[in-house]
Amino acid sequence: MFLTVPTLLTWARIGAIPLIVGVFYLPLAGAVQNQIAAGLFVLFALTDWLDGWLARKLNQTSAFGAFLDPVADKFLICASLLVLLEQGRVDSLIALIIIGREIAISALREWMAQIGASRSVAVHMLGKLKTVSQMVAIPFLLYDGRLLGLFDTRPWGTALMWVAAVLTVWSMVYYLRKAIPEIRAKAP
Repeated sequence: MFLTVPTLLTWARIGAIPLIVGVFYLPLAGAVQNQIAAGLFVLFALTDWLDGWLARKLNQTSAFGAFLDPVADKFLICASLLVLLEQGRVDSLIALIIIGREIAISALREWMAQIGASRSVAVHMLGKLKTVSQMVAIPFLLYDGRLLGLFDTRPWGTALMWVAAVLTVWSMVYYLRKAIPEIRAKAP
């Protein structure tokens, strides 16, 4: 089921990455670049919810879609973090924590699948909260200005990104604690 509407929305999240990155190479004013990048991120981040809802509503769930969805999220978040790092809007420690966790947990899930224990590292609410906090923090940091003249998005985005970093570590510890008994049981 490579070409269902939900899967195409997931692919669109991956396709959005060069658009978001490319905005910062256009000869536009910084504020315009920020607004376009933040708008694109929000638009494509919403497809994370929409693709899952449509897959269930249209009865188009698939193993491929279940695989691709979190991969698209990780690509979009990691690419956006690198843009924010380049722009000086996110601390390198936060980027390292988030990107490092994504690599480590992806590798852990792969290994757990190989030993037949993938259920022990199934997606948990902590992981979902981590993703939501990242998906809210990133557009605030991409926008980097006063939103509707009401508040400055950078301090809010920075605070939310620190919350995301804490949730990132917490969820990684959770997954590792769930996996260790399985690893010990299957170790030669």
